[in-house]
Amino acid sequence: MSDGAVLHVKGRVLAGPDDVRDELWVVGGRISYDRPAGARDVRTVTGWALPGLVDAHCHVGLDAHGPVDAETAEKQALTDRDAGTLLVRDAGSPSDTRWIDDRADLPKIIRAGRHIARTRRYIRNYAWEIEPDDLVAYVVQEARRGDGWVKLVGDWIDRDLGDLAPCWPREAVAAAIAEAHRLGARVTAHCFAESSLRDLVESGIDCIEHATGLSEDLIPLFAERGVAIVPTLVNIATFPRLAEGGERKFPRWSAHMRRLHERRYDTVRGAYDAGIPVYVGTDAGGSLAHGLVAEEVAELVAAGIPPLAALSATTWGARAWLGRPGLEEGAPADLVVYEADPRADVRVLAAPRRVVLNGRIIE
Repeated sequence: MSDGAVLHVKGRVLAGPDDVRDELWVVGGRISYDRPAGARDVRTVTGWALPGLVDAHCHVGLDAHGPVDAETAEKQALTDRDAGTLLVRDAGSPSDTRWIDDRADLPKIIRAGRHIARTRRYIRNYAWEIEPDDLVAYVVQEARRGDGWVKLVGDWIDRDLGDLAPCWPREAVAAAIAEAHRLGARVTAHCFAESSLRDLVESGIDCIEHATGLSEDLIPLFAERGVAIVPTLVNIATFPRLAEGGERKFPRWSAHMRRLHERRYDTVRGAYDAGIPVYVGTDAGGSLAHGLVAEEVAELVAAGIPPLAALSATTWGARAWLGRPGLEEGAPADLVVYEADPRADVRVLAAPRRVVLNGRIIE
């Protein structure tokens, strides 16, 4: 498309869960529901249109060994884009990916800075590894570097205990979250187990990643405080393999990981039924490939979340939660077009017909 071209999207435009329109126009890279007067160079695309998908737990610039070079980060971002993910909440990365903001052909990224972990209690080369007395200072640093989010590692294996255990004393977490909020940043935390959750939620945390340890006694607390979860079920699917690999050295940890995996669907469905906000995230960029957003939506449906709610968790609802527009009048034209109605079968998301980013069709 030329810079002066107009894009016409016809068929069904899913502007919201209950807002279905027949068409939209893209003029100057932005959405309009009014036919532009005198448009000559018009390209028409037909199908079912959704706002650009959201991966709310993704890591651009990171692989299983730590930070990657710009060429690899670009490939990661392109893979996500081609899968329909046009907005990423980067949930922790040691790489500086600000250069992506200058690329109109790459997804938009909301960064949480670099992970903040306890010393020797996380994946090597990923995080700032510190002790509790330094937690507030590092949260301030990452709040200023990020895009309104900070990422803590809330629990990890304690090798002396041989199992998952909280990384931070409650008073340190409470002070750090309060300071992040004072600076206008929200805080999220990696949590697999049960034992770190109450302290984090009662300290005012905004979101929990993975949340496999969310138990029946904690669900009302999450719901009352409005704490969101991003289950990353495509990542939780790897727990049996991880458990097998660690069984000889850490049998207690391995058994715990298996239990968390076995109840994963019940955990997510219980959270949804209680009114806890649930959003789509893949955890791509560590050991997982990018471009898995459709698989994660399908996993939410497998867990018992209604298809329309699972769609919202990667479109309308997720964008509102992150403070970014969807298919509103005048918004940047970031959308994906499909052959069939994704509300009827979310597996449609795996095969985008057209991806439109900043008003341009990705060829």
